[in-house]
Amino acid sequence: MIDTVKNRRTIRKYLQKDISSDLLNDLLETSSRASTMGGMQLYSVVITRNAEMKEKLSPAHFNQPMVKGAPVVLTFCADFRRFSKWCEQRNAVPGYNNLMSFMNAAMLVAQTFCTLAEEAGLGICYLGTTTYNPQMVIDALQLPELVFPITTVTVGYPDGIPAQVDRLPLEATVHEEYYHDYSKADIDKLYAYKESLPENEQFVKENRKETLAQVFTDVRYTKKDNEFMSDNLLKVLHQQGFM
Repeated sequence: MIDTVKNRRTIRKYLQKDISSDLLNDLLETSSRASTMGGMQLYSVVITRNAEMKEKLSPAHFNQPMVKGAPVVLTFCADFRRFSKWCEQRNAVPGYNNLMSFMNAAMLVAQTFCTLAEEAGLGICYLGTTTYNPQMVIDALQLPELVFPITTVTVGYPDGIPAQVDRLPLEATVHEEYYHDYSKADIDKLYAYKESLPENEQFVKENRKETLAQVFTDVRYTKKDNEFMSDNLLKVLHQQGFM
């Protein structure tokens, strides 16, 4: 399992080979053993295999080709609807229509599924676009109140193995005993390798920027876009009953 994680790659191209229901259900059932607040299992997973349904989901993910190309698309949702209905039917009054409840929902089971799927020889791609366009996903999957899409994972047998993406050294992300703030020298040291990679130098050149950081702030993840998507996320959270 450790070697699987150390050697993992994000897979965006898949063989046209089906994933059996037995295998998929076994992975999902095993994933349900992930930690969950109070043992409440505050999540649901929507399985999409149908090509027409993938077409409906694709625009929410900016039409990235792996959404239609993967044999299976999984949408992991925060789900307080099921638990709240159980409470109401057992003469208990649920109080989970709030942001705190939302924050304790689906990510651990999603990550556990991804690790198990890769151990089983499948490839996955995590799509952060789910929370960029949540309303489109909600509409496509007919998600009711108190159900909210958290992340989407495409799954399939890899069609080729891409190069592994770089990571910052461990000292960049792990703090002993308390948070140690970063000095200017620390930042220079920790980001030196990433900045020196030929593909990143080319990225800077293609975007006509001075630094790799400017590619992130001015092109890929701009303040304007982040603020728009944040406002939209809060609006849809309110609509789905979490605020």
